[in-house]
Amino acid sequence: MADFFNEWWGIGIAAIVALGIVFCVVLLWTQSKVKVKVGADGKPLPAETTGHVWDGTLMEQNNPLPQWWKWLFYLTIVFSIGYLVVYPGFGSNKGSFGWSQVGAYDKEMADGEAQYGPIFNKYLAMDIKDVAKDPQAREIAQRLFLNNCAQCHGSDAQGGKGYPNLTDNDWLYGGDPAVIKTTITHGRNGQMPPMGAAVGSDDDVRNVANYVLSLSNSAHDPIKAALGKPKFAACAACHGADGKGNQALGAPNLTDKTWLYGGDIDTIMETINKGRNNLMPAQEAKLSNGKIHLLAAYVWGLSNDAEAGKVSDAEAATIKQIATAVVPAVESAAK
Repeated sequence: MADFFNEWWGIGIAAIVALGIVFCVVLLWTQSKVKVKVGADGKPLPAETTGHVWDGTLMEQNNPLPQWWKWLFYLTIVFSIGYLVVYPGFGSNKGSFGWSQVGAYDKEMADGEAQYGPIFNKYLAMDIKDVAKDPQAREIAQRLFLNNCAQCHGSDAQGGKGYPNLTDNDWLYGGDPAVIKTTITHGRNGQMPPMGAAVGSDDDVRNVANYVLSLSNSAHDPIKAALGKPKFAACAACHGADGKGNQALGAPNLTDKTWLYGGDIDTIMETINKGRNNLMPAQEAKLSNGKIHLLAAYVWGLSNDAEAGKVSDAEAATIKQIATAVVPAVESAAK
């Protein structure tokens, strides 16, 4: 964006603002000179009309503005000049107060960190699995999840087409707590290149798709699957000869019935022909390490209920009252 903005932008904006104010002053001054015409008897004469007439006798008159109204407009012009002196708005002028949206945001975040940072630091010092067992930590982490992760993975964390379900035990890169934290911190960029040309003809792609379906005992054509097995060698480099995937590469396991984009023959053929490119953005620039630690514990606990423990309804209500005071104030500035 730096290529599109330079010092001339500030000069141009300042000129437009100044011309706008001058125009308002001139317009108001010219209108202030319009007076009510008075006859020889000292009484106001009928006002001129704009020429618009409705219903035969209903006319739009051109009366001058009331004095109090004109002075009110003058005050708004004076206020605008004072505002531009104090706050940014006149080109590159930063204002005498030095206020900025970025500065206000940073201050609010710093104040929130000073107030609630010790809570997050307490959990940061704990093992992720122990954090997942803490009811209050789960409640705080759930709010973090809803604010930062639910847009893609859903409020129930069960994902959608192209977005992984976080409540099962099927992991592209691994479900270990440390791996989950790494994923949240640095993000992931999973790429499957288009493999249609490497596999062969359209019939070959269909045959390979049937073979892929056979790996999970899904509905398929056995004859076409047998023909597609040798062609699957082009896919084995990532998914393995047995089709069980490779978490080091983020290559999915094709032997279960978990599908990121769908398990029908047409979708699998589309994936083979066109490939896929999935991006999970890194959160390290947005969230503190303490918040990421809490999120990792929450996500790990979603698929490890037995180990993470569950909370009764009464306990959840009490925890919610406590957690409500912690996260919203910190997160409000980021919305």
